Amino acid sequence: MKQADGKYIFEALNWASSFLEEHDRDKNVSELALRHVLQIDRTQLLLNLREKLSLSEWFAFQKLIYQHVDGTPIQYLLGYEEFFGRNFVVNPDVLIPRPETEELVLGMLERVKKYFGTCQGLDCIDIGTGSGAIAITLKLEMPELNVIASDVSKGALVIAEENAKRFGADIQLVEGDLLEPFIGKKRFDIIVSNPPYIPLSDRGSLSTVVKDHEPPSALFGGLDGLDFYRKIIQQLPHVIKEKALIGFEIGSGQGQAIRELVRELFPLIDIEIVNDINGKERMVYGYIE
Repeated sequence: MKQADGKYIFEALNWASSFLEEHDRDKNVSELALRHVLQIDRTQLLLNLREKLSLSEWFAFQKLIYQHVDGTPIQYLLGYEEFFGRNFVVNPDVLIPRPETEELVLGMLERVKKYFGTCQGLDCIDIGTGSGAIAITLKLEMPELNVIASDVSKGALVIAEENAKRFGADIQLVEGDLLEPFIGKKRFDIIVSNPPYIPLSDRGSLSTVVKDHEPPSALFGGLDGLDFYRKIIQQLPHVIKEKALIGFEIGSGQGQAIRELVRELFPLIDIEIVNDINGKERMVYGYIE
């Protein structure tokens, strides 16, 4: 390829968008990558489309685009992903936060206010915290919450701790398998989780960017995708208070099965299955009293 000495920003974006589309990648990555290289926001980028890139900037931009086309998620290349307006540090030890999970958090914030009124003194656990995005966001949006974030992965907890410090979120991090560390020791008002829920049979349909780079332990939930829900739900009676709010992110089409799993133990629970912005089942909320 010709060296783009003096290439304009708009030319670089056009090249990258076309190159990405040719290789079945999201063309919007071009803008994210160039903003990262230039360390500017979207408004600044759009205002400077006719500015020229230096040769070093162009090479850095090309490198990111080529690496992404080869399969590496752009978030791992940049080292962060935006969630709730904050840039969370990510690496291959953690699942990349998704917009759907922002919807889970929004739903939890609304229901905490609805069912409890005040957050004062409420104990919350985020199971399988990964980057800490859910736990940290809940703490920052509702500072009165007492938030614990757990994960079985030491590597994930390192990233979650880095993010908690980055945003000044006073949360407690616990290493352990699901709710096991808390049985007989701690009870919670609020339980939230985005566990692995992709059925193993769906692996072949996933993008190589996802299945070859994000941690499998954070993606797959057994043959039907429900293994982690079964385990968490069986542990709930041992860790919830008399009144408790639960919230799960789920895969499309899993809502009814999870409703039935919960009602086996809590027949009177008020269960909601909520669709995401794309009209797919994505959240299950339940209030136990």
